Amino acid sequence: MSASDPPTVSYDAELAQEQRYLTAARASLARMRESAMALDPTRASDGDSSYDLAVTLARRIATLQDDPRTTLFFGRLDHTGGEPYYIGRRHVSDAGGDPVVLDWRAPVSAAFYRASRTEPMGMLRRRRFGVDHGRLTAIEDEDLTGTDDRPDTPRSGILADEIERPRTGPMRDIVSTIQPEQDLIVRADVGTTVCVQGAPGTGKTAVGLHRAAWLLYAHRERLDRTGVLVVGPNRAFLDHISAVLPALGEIRVHHATAADLVSDKPARADETADLAVLKGDSRMAAVMHRAVWAHVQRATEPLVVPRGVRKWRIPAYEVQEILDELSTRGVRYDAARAMLPQRLAHAVLLRMERSGDSPDDRVQDAIARSAPVRKYVASVWPTIDATAVLFALWSSPELLAAAAADELTSDEQAMLLWDKPFRSKGSARWSAADLVLLDEIGDQLSRVPSLGHVMLDEAQDLSQMQLRSVGRRCSTGSATVLGDIAQGTTPWATDSWATTMQHLGKPEHHLEVLDRGFRVPASVIDFAARLLPAMAPGLGAPVSVRENPGRLDLLQVEGPDAVADAVRDQIGAARGEQGSIGVILPDARVAQLSRALSAAGIEHGRLDQNHGDDSDHQVQLVPATVAKGLEFDHVIVVEPAAIAAAEPDRRTGLRRLYVVLTRAVSSLAVVHAEALPVELGG
Repeated sequence: MSASDPPTVSYDAELAQEQRYLTAARASLARMRESAMALDPTRASDGDSSYDLAVTLARRIATLQDDPRTTLFFGRLDHTGGEPYYIGRRHVSDAGGDPVVLDWRAPVSAAFYRASRTEPMGMLRRRRFGVDHGRLTAIEDEDLTGTDDRPDTPRSGILADEIERPRTGPMRDIVSTIQPEQDLIVRADVGTTVCVQGAPGTGKTAVGLHRAAWLLYAHRERLDRTGVLVVGPNRAFLDHISAVLPALGEIRVHHATAADLVSDKPARADETADLAVLKGDSRMAAVMHRAVWAHVQRATEPLVVPRGVRKWRIPAYEVQEILDELSTRGVRYDAARAMLPQRLAHAVLLRMERSGDSPDDRVQDAIARSAPVRKYVASVWPTIDATAVLFALWSSPELLAAAAADELTSDEQAMLLWDKPFRSKGSARWSAADLVLLDEIGDQLSRVPSLGHVMLDEAQDLSQMQLRSVGRRCSTGSATVLGDIAQGTTPWATDSWATTMQHLGKPEHHLEVLDRGFRVPASVIDFAARLLPAMAPGLGAPVSVRENPGRLDLLQVEGPDAVADAVRDQIGAARGEQGSIGVILPDARVAQLSRALSAAGIEHGRLDQNHGDDSDHQVQLVPATVAKGLEFDHVIVVEPAAIAAAEPDRRTGLRRLYVVLTRAVSSLAVVHAEALPVELGG
């Protein structure tokens, strides 16, 4: 065997022995699940709630579900300390409590991903298993002692097969194929915020999800209490990744889009890109802050509090000192307002003490609740709500000018004002950018609770104000921020991760760059990378590390009817191979092509916003604006020039096209009647 050959040593006897071990492990998992199901939550101890115990048991039972389509372990580590370690998706123990399979997140499991001949981490051998429908089909061993003449990082045939294995449903986990550089990100400490610049196919989304699973394992008690949230670019993306964490034994992670965070209702108004960019600018935070705190009035009258036969008087200047102190101490508007009655009552109490009285805390509380104090507080520190504040700003040039101060020019202020003001805040139609500003105002009124960890994907596409809205959800926790500057497709897309992290409230972070592509084959990534010099100059092109170059077909046809025929032919050809098929096309053409496919008897799903489909179709029609973050074995891209032209400017259009062209795992077919963009050789 040459030094470049895969280190495969598949022996029938050893394979049969490993299969028997897998059968025994499955029996142990079934016993663990039966034991959990037999527990009675109503017999909780005095210190526990039966409801809480029932919830915990339900979670436990769900994590012990076996999936017969896969195996409980995918690798083995041999070491000098005794029995080998079997590495799998979850921990399995035998009847005596001894481990049968180690959770991939356990500390010792890190060696499966990181050990090498130069750094064996105490291991002698790494074994990978080939799997087909839940059965072991192959063994591949890698000597970590350096006693043979093979290269330090020999090519793994099983690893390559697993990466390229066709998929028939949502994004799957990469737990058996995590690379050393990915594992370092996955196991970063819970207190560390990590930013990942990842080119297409580098697995950044999967890395982020596995990091969430690892954090919940390593810091379970802390994150069970504070929560973990995954923020994605759209609902189709969240549906696409929804199966990954449960497959890893984690069902406690919430999912949301950036829009979901700020409102449970959709935006009702559209606006120009220029106006949305302005509303998403971080300068708006200072404008919203002034608009909120402008409601605190100056004290022009003294506070007079009758108490028995006497009246206690706090002069206006002293009240103003209290107002100034509360306004500048860094607390939220509502919290400071709640403190004001007690502060005023305390000032009265001091005067009572100086007169010889001996009032106690009950007297102070009574004064704070008295009608004169409540009326005075309402006059100088009124109760407000976010919609009223923003409604007033967009309706009044005077109020907006006062809040804008030097932040906004007169032209920018004119852009923000409604041409025809609504009659009331209840009738106002808010845009998506307005909803983010309402969230900003809401946080000025009352602090948004912080979670323990937030994973933010496609972060390059968020506006500065959207980043602030995500950042306050992890203000006391950490974050995993994922994205690719080259894939920024919004008018406000970032060109700098340092700027992004500043607006997120995480200036102290660790930046990782992933540029080795494991998903996108070389022929596809090289074709898409032709766009980089025009849309992201200076950004390095990703490098595909797969030996299989994949397939790239460029098909120019005559006319729209010929496009539909060519797409049908390509679907037919792809159906002859295993795996998912994604047809990505301009948003405006989805309905038309869907009708053509239906007429041809081709079953398919649609991922456009108004046609959600929970069915698991092999063929999916994907609007170009929804393609980000998705992946398919076979991709058919329709009319690249039209996809690029649909965006407001050339750079954004090329970035959208770059995203679309890099969704393929095995093959890419480009069908077009229009000429290709010149950057692609058209």
